[in-house]
Amino acid sequence: MKNKRKEKRLRREELRKAVQMELKEHRSSFIVFSVLRFLVIVCLVRQAFLHNYESLFLSILTLLLLYIPSWIQVKLRIEIPIGLEIAILCFIFAAEILGEINAFYIMIPGWDTILHTLNGFLCAAIGFSMVLLLNKNERLTFELSPFFLALVAFCFSMTVGVVWEFFECAVDQFLKMDMQKDTVIHAISSVMLDPAGGNHPVSVRDIADVIVVHSDGRQQALGLGGYLDIGLLDTMKDLLVNFIGAVVFSVIGFFYARGQGKKGLISLFVPRKKARNKDYLSIVKQTMEKK
Repeated sequence: MKNKRKEKRLRREELRKAVQMELKEHRSSFIVFSVLRFLVIVCLVRQAFLHNYESLFLSILTLLLLYIPSWIQVKLRIEIPIGLEIAILCFIFAAEILGEINAFYIMIPGWDTILHTLNGFLCAAIGFSMVLLLNKNERLTFELSPFFLALVAFCFSMTVGVVWEFFECAVDQFLKMDMQKDTVIHAISSVMLDPAGGNHPVSVRDIADVIVVHSDGRQQALGLGGYLDIGLLDTMKDLLVNFIGAVVFSVIGFFYARGQGKKGLISLFVPRKKARNKDYLSIVKQTMEKK
């Protein structure tokens, strides 16, 4: 039992050292990581003083997420390009610290749209890279066409987008949150309003306000200037911009694959297998074994 515990501690120490080496490999991404980590820690301390425990948890989560790119590179032995790594780090910070804790989703119009578009692009890059790495695996006996690589990248990105919307809907329904931001609209059309109870949609236009009647008879005007759409339009908008981001990368990825991976802007977003002299986990293991 003691030997197993000692071995686990050794493996954790090896992983920790390898991640530290990975973080410091590229100066530019390390600077971005260090600055963001400092800002997250400042935010974490501030939320602790304010006794805002929900935001405190989000800060801790963000701090852990910032290490994910380096952890993936070490464990899976792949090289994430500087451009993709910096984009992922900035996306995490923008979504959690700026978007959620500092309410940029509310204060800055289009913040959510920008992030969902970027998410579609990044997820397509990840899906494309996963299949591209498998496609170059010598143990596999098939070769995938550039079109198929682009198609898989697109489908992977859209799947991630859909699953995320499922998650937002579940949180809103069961935890009574509002991740699916509501939209004020001025016209609705529904078959539920058909006086004959049929399947004919009835339109209501020029809606200026909505009055809510409570179970005890109290009436409350929402005062929003229109009808409150509960998350549907926000979900469709998020999936649409995710679609745009996925299409953009898939098209670029198609030409990248057809050109046999020639260098260009896209190479900044396509991971590849690590070279042996960059496999830090193996290097750390060998060093510790010698000791």
